[in-house]
Amino acid sequence: MRILVIEDEKRIADFLGRGLESAGYAVDVAHDGQNALSLSHPTAYDLIILDLMLPDMDGLDVLAKIRNRKLSPPVLILSARNAVDDRVKGLELGADDYLVKPFAFVELLARVRALLRRGQPTPERLQVGDLVLDCIRRKATRGGQTLELAPKEFSILEYMMRNPGRPLSRTMIVEHVWDMDYDGLTNIVDVYIRHLRSKIDEGWPARLIHTVRGIGYMLDLPERGPEKTMER
Repeated sequence: MRILVIEDEKRIADFLGRGLESAGYAVDVAHDGQNALSLSHPTAYDLIILDLMLPDMDGLDVLAKIRNRKLSPPVLILSARNAVDDRVKGLELGADDYLVKPFAFVELLARVRALLRRGQPTPERLQVGDLVLDCIRRKATRGGQTLELAPKEFSILEYMMRNPGRPLSRTMIVEHVWDMDYDGLTNIVDVYIRHLRSKIDEGWPARLIHTVRGIGYMLDLPERGPEKTMER
């Protein structure tokens, strides 16, 4: 899942970025309102964390512009403004939650996960065959056996399991999981897919991760896949 952090204080922005990435999220950071609006227009974010005290415009104005768009993700306000009136105004203008600085990261992470659950129409427990993903506890099992996955491996697998039977290009996977654009040269997706295959498919009679020639990868049961375009 991809999160946009709008925070002008570099120290706090870096702290949030590192913490959220360690929790398995892809993170973009904007240090002012205009940059935030430019980033949020073409990119489908799953959540926005918004500071109110920005150098070029009030964070509430940024919130209003985001809410006027057709696709509007959950917004968590993170601000030093702790007056009741400020919190009420932020929530009335469309924020989904409001956390006052200073804050404990574990609380922020809990609120992030709660907002993502609320805004996510797909199940919190994903299953394809005997492969099961618990998105809340971030645990994966196959045939009842626990799979030890690194954060990025889990994020890729979650993305694939939320799109079973759908071929996903390397570009789509990189843009969804990493904080970077796909340049057509990196083999990072192929490396992580090999890692996932070694943990998910090796030793099992039915392979779930398939190569779709000319496109990328797909996770699905073998009998449902388009046999003419797939390779194991």
